[in-house]
Amino acid sequence: MKYKTMLLGGIAAASLISAAVWAQGMSGPAMKGPAPAAAPARPAAGFQRNFAQWDKVTITVEQKIGSNLAILHGNPGVDTSHPDASGGRVAVLYGPDGVMMVDDNNEEVGAKVLAAVRTLSNGPIKLLVNSHAHPDHTGGNAFFAKQGAVLMAQENLRDELMPNPNAPPRPAGAPAFPPVDPASLPVVTYNYNPATKGKPAVVIHMNGETVDVIPTMPAHMGGDSIIKFEKANVIYIEDFYRNFGYPFADQGNGGSLAGMLDAIDMMGKLSDDNTLLIPGHGTLVHKKDLLPYRAMVADLMSKTKKMVASGKTLQDVEASDMLKPYAGQNQGEDAGSTKRFLDELYYEAKGLPPVVDGRRAMPRPAPAAAPAAAKKS
Repeated sequence: MKYKTMLLGGIAAASLISAAVWAQGMSGPAMKGPAPAAAPARPAAGFQRNFAQWDKVTITVEQKIGSNLAILHGNPGVDTSHPDASGGRVAVLYGPDGVMMVDDNNEEVGAKVLAAVRTLSNGPIKLLVNSHAHPDHTGGNAFFAKQGAVLMAQENLRDELMPNPNAPPRPAGAPAFPPVDPASLPVVTYNYNPATKGKPAVVIHMNGETVDVIPTMPAHMGGDSIIKFEKANVIYIEDFYRNFGYPFADQGNGGSLAGMLDAIDMMGKLSDDNTLLIPGHGTLVHKKDLLPYRAMVADLMSKTKKMVASGKTLQDVEASDMLKPYAGQNQGEDAGSTKRFLDELYYEAKGLPPVVDGRRAMPRPAPAAAPAAAKKS
């Protein structure tokens, strides 16, 4: 196996940092005010970091593609907020060179993910690429690093896994947050460069496959990447597209709806009509399936900008019926997903900080204290 990388971020040595880890499911305080920097960073609707049914989650091979590429998926019907029971999909490339993974699901199911990988290959797990920082895609990082995997991701993603630099002082007597496990942090990083948009920052040659790791501008989060398996004609597109619930741009961590539209447009150039697109959640799709999604987001962004320009408030946007033409198209369109999307539209219309050198500086909220009996995130 060989891989080459434009190490714009360098090979980062992970260091132990005793501070709070920000995670998708740790809800911060809802900030108020019209300033875009105050947009609340809500976790995915119903996402439970202290999910009580981990023992009921199973991870299995959802689909095999060709001779050495597979998709792992959780069992449905356990967590109603996710169609896949626990976290996002995992892509596995396996063969004589060992195993490469894309994402690794939640921390609590690391051993189950490994067991599913072992139904495909007993080879060494050599590489793990993170598509974005949410813990249902990176929670198993430390577990798989300890199996021997080299972790790779955007530099922005590594920053998103680090402690929150904007957290206020902790209240007197509040329990300390667990320290960052240095094994959970990517050690090979790269950056998004708008001058080379759509080009791979890393090319991996492994098991007879050519794998392109392509960073996107801040979209679902601030450090997204898509992973293209050239010979299989498959692209793992992570969570900037989803057909379970409404779109989720994690604005508090650098994401934006405009970035999601840009990522969709990039997919139109990187795929053909037969390319299989693997979202982190929902059903597998092709590029034609992205077009209605793009049209919906663009239409609603336009309508929201007009509302905001006329003086409408966040509450006005939340009370509007502009989602009505699109309601009922997907599972998971619950009250939380609906409110979250309308809030995203409002804050996007108000104006987010600009992307500078591939980054959008959005202050992350302080993580909430975990219940005393709860498992750490």
